[in-house]
Amino acid sequence: MKKNYELGSLVLRVVLGVSFLIHGLIKFNDGIANTAGWFDSIGIPGFMAYVVALIEVVGGIAMILGIGTRIVAALFAVVMLGAIFTVKLSVGFAGNGQMAGYELDLAFLAMSVYLLLNGSDKLSLQAVLKPNQQS
Repeated sequence: MKKNYELGSLVLRVVLGVSFLIHGLIKFNDGIANTAGWFDSIGIPGFMAYVVALIEVVGGIAMILGIGTRIVAALFAVVMLGAIFTVKLSVGFAGNGQMAGYELDLAFLAMSVYLLLNGSDKLSLQAVLKPNQQS
């Protein structure tokens, strides 16, 4: 049973890490200044676009590798709560036809909270570097 739990945590960790990494890279590839301008237009200071994109890219890599899983999961949860409450909540769970809803954000939030509470040691670099410390 514990083996299934560890495997499930690994799957969540890698999928969440890849998903955040890709979202962060998109922000940089599409022009982070454009994202910063959009943040400003919705009332969030533009510099926060850089913060969010860095959390997504660096955190995504760390999550995939299994380094600081709980800390990164906490940061991801904060990013998702921000996205849900500042942008997505008003368009509804499934969106409004022009913009996606918060269903994916909620799934990422749930995955982040799970990893924050439980960690994920299977195939994690942190488990190799510090065997007595849970990632």
